[in-house]
Amino acid sequence: KIENSIAVLSDLKSDKSYIYNGGFAEILGIAEKNSSKIIDSIWEEYIFSRIHPDDLAKKHLLELQFFHLLKTIPVDKRSDYQIVSKMQMKDQSDKYIPTQHRMFYVSSCPSGNLWLALCLYNYSYEHPDYEVSNGTIINSATGNTIEADRNNCDNILSSREKEVLLLIEKGRMSKDIATALSISINTVNRHRQNILEKLRVKNSLEACRVAKLMKLF
Repeated sequence: KIENSIAVLSDLKSDKSYIYNGGFAEILGIAEKNSSKIIDSIWEEYIFSRIHPDDLAKKHLLELQFFHLLKTIPVDKRSDYQIVSKMQMKDQSDKYIPTQHRMFYVSSCPSGNLWLALCLYNYSYEHPDYEVSNGTIINSATGNTIEADRNNCDNILSSREKEVLLLIEKGRMSKDIATALSISINTVNRHRQNILEKLRVKNSLEACRVAKLMKLF
């Protein structure tokens, strides 16, 4: 409420998102101020549809890099890290306006798996002496920053995983993929599971959509 943000709290465990619409939602023309909703997905498509396609691809890549970085960090230190970036989003007149996006992982499961993620979308005010980062991971406890490589997707999936995903996208079943790549069905299924985990999606359909968006094939 204080920031007039759109706030999205995503529950990665139950695949739900809890969305609060501050004043920025009215600027975008997607919801009334101070309204809220729950959706059965961690992909808030109606918000994504307002983001410039180029920025949406960069957003997904940056968040995936953030996700994999946090898996290497002790659980009690993860809340120190956040994403700060800027993008263009369509307002209610379909005019692109500058937007600030931030993301935090606010809680982990006892097993160490990431659980709750918070995204905030705000109007980004242009000022000659201050510019929101194009895409930075920040450690708020130390002030250190990590500039993400937003143009390089090669390290997200292995070459074999890309081959498997491309065949999935073409409608091939695991048995056919195993034959085509001269590997076992168990190996194919292991690649499929790794792909879902790396792309933070629940099924192959979502994996193909995200891969296309990020130009992985």
